[in-house]
Amino acid sequence: MSAQFPERDDEPRREKAAELPDDDVVGILLRQHARIRALFGEVRGAEGARKQDAFNELRGLLAVHETAEEMIVRPAAKDTAGEDEAHARNAEKQEANKVLAELEKMDLSSQEFAVQFAQFQQDVLAHAGREEAMEFPALEAGCTPEQRQTMGRRLLTAERAAPTHPRFARAAVDAGPIRLLAGPGPRRARHAPVIFPGREASCRRTSRTDT
Repeated sequence: MSAQFPERDDEPRREKAAELPDDDVVGILLRQHARIRALFGEVRGAEGARKQDAFNELRGLLAVHETAEEMIVRPAAKDTAGEDEAHARNAEKQEANKVLAELEKMDLSSQEFAVQFAQFQQDVLAHAGREEAMEFPALEAGCTPEQRQTMGRRLLTAERAAPTHPRFARAAVDAGPIRLLAGPGPRRARHAPVIFPGREASCRRTSRTDT
């Protein structure tokens, strides 16, 4: 078992979840995790403009991915995996945002960037692994397929409206469940999405023996 990259220890479950409907929230997040892992490798292996392009894509994907998770996934994770789990993942996300904001100010060819980026990669992949090992199975067990598909559609809408640079906001789980009001257009995408409380039905928490 890998201590640094725990997401590698659950391949059978991740492969099964990746075969879920395209709009299932767990499948969406697993595919995005796979792209994030690939981009880390691209950044570390590239130079010059290609390195900058890969980093820009990684930064943007991480920013919208984590923002949408905080808005859409964490309230449900609080119901299914427990409040402590949801808060722990949000705390990791906030710390990662701080490091990402530092990294984007650095010279990507510097040794300082290489050292800090390697640690950042380890921390982000460990965070993703804990989501895959703890949150995602709880969502699969505690939410109906219809609920997960609704969450998936909201997650994608939230990502389209989310900022592409790291932000530092109070964790959404502290404020309870939320819903996104979608707003089209590039001007809207520059700003934080509008939200209001409420969710049609709550997922439920299940014990490990139930799954």
